[in-house]
Amino acid sequence: MSEGESTEGGKERSASRSEDTLGELADFLLDNPWLNQALQLALGARERASQAGAQAMRNVGVPTAGDVDRLARRVRAFSERLESVEDKLDVLSHEMAELRRVLRTATRPPG
Repeated sequence: MSEGESTEGGKERSASRSEDTLGELADFLLDNPWLNQALQLALGARERASQAGAQAMRNVGVPTAGDVDRLARRVRAFSERLESVEDKLDVLSHEMAELRRVLRTATRPPG
């Protein structure tokens, strides 16, 4: 076996042991009831703080990111409807122009 092959095999074994160790650590942390409780408390506190911050912003008249997102969706929907109306008006305009042309041709005196 060459030196390069032995170094490569050592790296693979080391990486495999590292992955096993990380897996064991993750299992330990996930199975630890204290850690689970601490995470649940932290996530609950974060959510409550986020809600309190959003309410405080609304109380002083400043929109939250959610408010801005909802408004942006409404503006986009309105814009799409307006575009549809504009397209229909263009079609009607072309049809009216065609009708006027036909009417002018039909009402011209012969000759």
